[in-house]
Amino acid sequence: MEELKAIRALLAPVARLDDPTVGLTALHGELTQTRLKILEVVQGGVTGLREENREVRRRQDRMISDLNDTRSELRQLLDLADLLRPLAELPKPADEPGGTHPHAGSASPALEADAGTDLAVSAEAQPPTSTDTDSQGGTMEDSGRQAQPEHEGQDDALRKAIEAAYQGNATPTAPSSVAAPLATGQGQDPRVTHGVLLLKAAGVASADLIAHRDTWEWLTALAVDHPHFRTPPSVEDVKEGRVQTVLSGRSLIGLLIKLWETRSATTPLDADWALATTAYNRIAAELTAVDGEGQTIRIVLDDGLPHKTGD
Repeated sequence: MEELKAIRALLAPVARLDDPTVGLTALHGELTQTRLKILEVVQGGVTGLREENREVRRRQDRMISDLNDTRSELRQLLDLADLLRPLAELPKPADEPGGTHPHAGSASPALEADAGTDLAVSAEAQPPTSTDTDSQGGTMEDSGRQAQPEHEGQDDALRKAIEAAYQGNATPTAPSSVAAPLATGQGQDPRVTHGVLLLKAAGVASADLIAHRDTWEWLTALAVDHPHFRTPPSVEDVKEGRVQTVLSGRSLIGLLIKLWETRSATTPLDADWALATTAYNRIAAELTAVDGEGQTIRIVLDDGLPHKTGD
């Protein structure tokens, strides 16, 4: 009996689970209420987001419709301008002083009607003098169409010159109007040299880079927004603040482009100009020396270390 009493005493806390106020039933009720409240809050938030998304879609559809209408109007204006341009270039009759035309007194109504029609046509053919945005847009579009073939010709000539220099051939011949921008007072166009470096970087699998951590952080911040630059997965601390990492050829292309733009955009005697020029020249020197003999490309931004060492 005493053992049974001891067992009942031990089981007394378990009996509280059947209590409707503090037992499992009460806990189940609280969990149910909490779940309902959470579902209500989530449903309210989802409903609000759906309404906002519907409103954004409606505005987007309205903007797309307005843009399509504007494009159609611009195309109509361009077609109308193309039709009226020949009429505007027609020679105008010379005005005689005093209005004493030999046949002025004997002008027939048919001739007067024809003259009125010609005046109306010439008035329509003249471009409006108001600052209408549609007419300005048409003029800019025409000038852009005229400048586009010349720009494409220059790009094609520059592309051919870069490919010829990369392959070790002479610069291909091109019309003087197109090839003129490629000529400089010091020989080869710097853009051709830059393009050859980009082509060489495209054929590189990997390149070792050694620099101070501050310089590496500046290079990373400069090239991180370029779509072809990829941050290396690991950067190893060497000693005395130096770091060593490996860049792919694709990342070298992005870094070269950003260094080229920074060197051209900044003024001399500026810190960014000095850093960009030095880093660009070091990379260019290593890429220029590549001859396909299996050597390791090692870019060193530290004059205290040799640029090339044996493995």
